[in-house]
Amino acid sequence: MKEAEEKSRMSGVVRTISILEVLAKSGNINLENLSKATDLPKATLLRFLSTLQSLGYVHRDDADQYSLTLKLFSLGSRALAHNDLISKARPFAKHLCQSLGETVHMGILEGYNAVYVLKEESSYTLRMYSRVGKVIPLYCTAIGKIFLSEMDEQVLSGYLGATALKPFTSRTLCSPEALREQLELTRRRGWAIDDQEHEDNVMCIASPIRDYTGTVVAAMSVSWPVFRFNQADFEKIVSEIKAVTDELSAIMGYEEAD
Repeated sequence: MKEAEEKSRMSGVVRTISILEVLAKSGNINLENLSKATDLPKATLLRFLSTLQSLGYVHRDDADQYSLTLKLFSLGSRALAHNDLISKARPFAKHLCQSLGETVHMGILEGYNAVYVLKEESSYTLRMYSRVGKVIPLYCTAIGKIFLSEMDEQVLSGYLGATALKPFTSRTLCSPEALREQLELTRRRGWAIDDQEHEDNVMCIASPIRDYTGTVVAAMSVSWPVFRFNQADFEKIVSEIKAVTDELSAIMGYEEAD
């Protein structure tokens, strides 16, 4: 049964992509011609088109002509922006990795999670397991806390209402009140810490990267096994991470208010 359901879902994805590709090439097209171009029955096609309309990807005009909206363009533009940011951030991540000797990640916000889009690996034999594309929670990671600290009250309340703050370690903040306190502290000082809250014996420090509007578009973090972290260098380390993300923010057009 599960195999049949999986095949059905895959078939639906293939059909959706086929419809979008034909619409992208055709501009405006009626149902009959779209049916011929996609080799889909009209009844089936109408179901897919109805869903795509409700999601805002397809427009149907008064003459029953179908066309793509700009929503796909918007998604593509965001992807290009992220790719541009990655190319700009890579040399900075390498510099930070070489300077501090530890693994550097850059993450972006995707819904109620963050995703690693860049990684520079530590040269140490003992390393942190991670990969580009890995999805991480917000409430117990340094990168995630950067994004949470920037959310307005309504969005943050929605996140807390939809997210179970389960413990990954004995140090995970599972209380909304405790998390809110740390987010306020993060907002004030401009950097976040994950003190063995996501993984035992691993700590991370992260700082935000902003665009020309002041919006946090990414966060960059450095991760240590706790036995390699020198507490005496804490302020120097935070200052170095912030200097890198501040420079990246300036490249992205951000100007800090006087």
